[in-house]
Amino acid sequence: MQSKNIEFLNGSGEKLAGILDLPAGEPRAFALFAHCFTCSKNLKAATNISRSMTAAGIAVLRFDFTGLGQSAGAFEDTNFSSNVDDLRSAARWLEQEHRAPEIIFGHSLGGTAVLQAAPDMPSAVAVATIGSPSAPAHVAHMFSDSEAALREHGIAEVQLGGRPFCVKEQFLDDLQRHDLVGSLSGLRKALLVMHSPVDAIVDVENASQLFMAARHPKSFVSLDTSDHLLSAEDDSRYAGLVLASWAGRYLSAAAESAEPPLVAAGGSVAARTFIDGFRSDVVAGNHAFIADEPLAVGGTDAGPSPYDFLSAALATCTTMTLKMYAGLKKIKLRSVTVTVRHGKVHADDCADCESSSGKIDEFERTLTLDGELTDEQRQRLLEIADRCPVHKTLHGEVKVRTTLTGP
Repeated sequence: MQSKNIEFLNGSGEKLAGILDLPAGEPRAFALFAHCFTCSKNLKAATNISRSMTAAGIAVLRFDFTGLGQSAGAFEDTNFSSNVDDLRSAARWLEQEHRAPEIIFGHSLGGTAVLQAAPDMPSAVAVATIGSPSAPAHVAHMFSDSEAALREHGIAEVQLGGRPFCVKEQFLDDLQRHDLVGSLSGLRKALLVMHSPVDAIVDVENASQLFMAARHPKSFVSLDTSDHLLSAEDDSRYAGLVLASWAGRYLSAAAESAEPPLVAAGGSVAARTFIDGFRSDVVAGNHAFIADEPLAVGGTDAGPSPYDFLSAALATCTTMTLKMYAGLKKIKLRSVTVTVRHGKVHADDCADCESSSGKIDEFERTLTLDGELTDEQRQRLLEIADRCPVHKTLHGEVKVRTTLTGP
């Protein structure tokens, strides 16, 4: 993945700062992301969601709204309508510099702004919201303690997310002008609504209102126990993976990668890695995977590492072998769980290794057997584990023959 800092002008000529996250190789689509109210493009959840999407080959532009983050302008002069205009400006920049966005999505009030801007973006075929209010006016309650001062003086300092912001009376007035639910029936784009049922900031009832107001195709995904800001890394990465997978079915064939399809014929496995990253597409028969390296070694952690796959091969082969043996011998084995940990150890620290120098690969395999088993049966299953084909391959003589083909 490659990230580029970019700038573009809003409707008033002020510079807005953004980050364009690009996948390895030609993007199959471009997406536009709107951050949550008073947040920024650098929110951890925004970064994780973007990385999950670039891992799926989708480029993502995330930017700071006017007056926030690294963007120019004064926050007190902005409102919901100006956020919508900023989104239109971002979409124009994408169209001029790369390709008009096929996917537009937003978090919290950013998602509400995305729904408002969507009809003006004919290129967008997929629209998604994450924890979004069903009406812009939902955020008005955040100003309840300061509304009297706003109405009297036209401007007041309010605390939003623990930070002070100057807000003008026009912000509240603008919130009341938009009938989002009433206009959703004419969206004419695929809609995905993602929301946590325990969201304490924006009640999940907002998601129900959005979903019911929209026409098909529409989908709803529960974010289970996540909080409003998707603070847990697993929650934000999951949201990005779901969004990328869902949007993929609506992307046009023209938006697909110009690279030839990766094909594994005749029982082979194929992998492709581009020069600017470790993320690799893997195909085995009719099955597709993603391999990568951890962030610590320069990868994007979009998928398991090669050694993770090797460990998975040993683990799954072991479980299947034990299942087959138990079935053959009528052993009452309900389930078997195998965990494998790979590492490298010094040969002189290994008492049962043939090599006497350097480092060797070591796989630590742990079996958990569940069922009505005698001690003798458990011991026999432990012995059978060593007979799984992958185990034998790792212990046997292995040859790798490599040839060169293609241009």
